[in-house]
Amino acid sequence: MIRKTIRSSLPALLLGLSSLIVAAAPDPSGSAIEQASLAGTQQLEGALFHVQGLALEPTRIWVTSIDQPNRKAYLHEFDRASGTQLRRLDLTDGARYHPGGISVSGGSIWVPVAELRPNSSATLVEIDTKSLKVRRKIHVPDHLGCVAASGDTLVAGNWDSKLLYVFDLSRDAPPRTVRNPSATSYQDIKFVGDQLVAGGSQTLWSGTLDWIDWPSMQLKRTLRTGAIGPVRPLGRGGPFTGEGMAIEGRDLYVLPEDGPSRLFRFRLEGTG
Repeated sequence: MIRKTIRSSLPALLLGLSSLIVAAAPDPSGSAIEQASLAGTQQLEGALFHVQGLALEPTRIWVTSIDQPNRKAYLHEFDRASGTQLRRLDLTDGARYHPGGISVSGGSIWVPVAELRPNSSATLVEIDTKSLKVRRKIHVPDHLGCVAASGDTLVAGNWDSKLLYVFDLSRDAPPRTVRNPSATSYQDIKFVGDQLVAGGSQTLWSGTLDWIDWPSMQLKRTLRTGAIGPVRPLGRGGPFTGEGMAIEGRDLYVLPEDGPSRLFRFRLEGTG
């Protein structure tokens, strides 16, 4: 993922420039993802813009993307078997047009939609996965770029995930904040059992996949990741964990390319 601090200053110019840089750069890690092997890829058939988040259900693939030139935020639904796009929801909210990393919990998909600048504002949007109707909105006076959901608990990262906001939806109380235990700028974060699994970038060509103990927020395991290879037409290279990320058991799924996008599946060696 191109760091948000770079994107916000000269968005169009730097996005194009960084694509060329990433395309020419070798993979510095020597492998795609530490302690993982590529198990397959799946083409997603349908229009995607700059990919931001990924979530999986048994029959569905959910993706968020930002159409930056037109300042539009989208949630996309794909059929998991065929990769065909089924529905697309416009989540643009005035100055808030940056959708982030997403999570599915209890029949809802949670999407942060924020202004594309730090120290700004965001709305956590809860959407019914069947009807795509909005169930609720939570307004936050900060940029939020990713969210993990489990029951009444939400954990959301702000700009570059320097701070993590912890929400208890069962209580009428403001969220508490904790420092990110890693130097990684998380793009997608998920609850997996009694841990949080988070993926993001550290540079244009590297990132990490981290396991964080919940609720102590202690970093337990880190896997380093390299970059997706040369940029493809209409796509973009970058760290494998720099955009959408989801995990099911020992299978890690990442969506590191802009549309047209491929869903990469890696098999992890061991568990977190």
